[in-house]
Amino acid sequence: MDQRSGQKRAAEYLYSPIDPFDQRVIDMGDGHRVYVEQCGNPEGQPVLVLHGGPGGGCSPAMRRYFDPAHYRIVLFDQRGCGRSRPHASVQGNTTWHLVSDIEAIRKALGIERLIAFGGSWGATLALIYALSHPERVSRLVLRGVFLMTQAELRWFYGGGAGTFFPDLWQRFTAPVPEAERGDLIAAYNRRLFSGNLVEETRFGRAWAQWENALASIQNEGALGESPAEYARAFSRLENHYFVNGGFLESDGWILRERHRIAHIPAVIVQGRYDMVCPPQSAWDLSQGWAACQLQMVGMAGHALSEPGISEALVRVMNGLRVAQG
Repeated sequence: MDQRSGQKRAAEYLYSPIDPFDQRVIDMGDGHRVYVEQCGNPEGQPVLVLHGGPGGGCSPAMRRYFDPAHYRIVLFDQRGCGRSRPHASVQGNTTWHLVSDIEAIRKALGIERLIAFGGSWGATLALIYALSHPERVSRLVLRGVFLMTQAELRWFYGGGAGTFFPDLWQRFTAPVPEAERGDLIAAYNRRLFSGNLVEETRFGRAWAQWENALASIQNEGALGESPAEYARAFSRLENHYFVNGGFLESDGWILRERHRIAHIPAVIVQGRYDMVCPPQSAWDLSQGWAACQLQMVGMAGHALSEPGISEALVRVMNGLRVAQG
């Protein structure tokens, strides 16, 4: 099956495109202005959609996993990406700034409790927000779990994933001098923040292409280059967070603190062949969490648009809609 036919199949499970009923920019008071949109039912069950990356931005396709007659769907572009400004900026841009932004958005929209829905880095942020404000999260729906550990970063940027894609790995490592390849995150960091726009864009595209090429099980090799502005913002933000270990207190922090959200119901939808965020993290997160259900999707990778992933997520959200009447 080629990628286009797979995307067509995935679309069969989704709701029709819907337009926002509210779009706004919230000034966070420290130089960052965050884009927020709402769609669906203004009186419905609130669900906060957290995009990946960091730096991926939200898209209209992300609205389509929810019954618009039931859900009040809230999306926002995290600091430095999408329609938030300043673009590609890492100043005042940490995990804890994003947690504070979510609280500001929640208060501005008058929402008491919400479902946190996120995949990849969005799943990381959903977990960290729930750990920080457990009284504000009614449920977690996670996809392609990423726990921001050094083991996960070593897998993807230290050669683990590269053993399955040696041709693409060679393309990713080739721009870096051999002497610096022992720490590719640091090597790319020096170039993504060199102050030379041409160099930052070139390395930004290489960084983004490596991840995008491995996101879907249906990909047959490297994809085309991302638009320059998007690639630079995505890569700078993602690299900035990874260099700093997600700004967490210590490696493995999320798993060690998970007991604080043991009472919150959760569903994890995980691709069995996810090369970006392998299933081990989803498995580890679910173990001993009685309120958590892990759904492993066969013949699926990392991407939100994978047919099996899309079907499972829509089924989960429809199930919650029925359960809540």
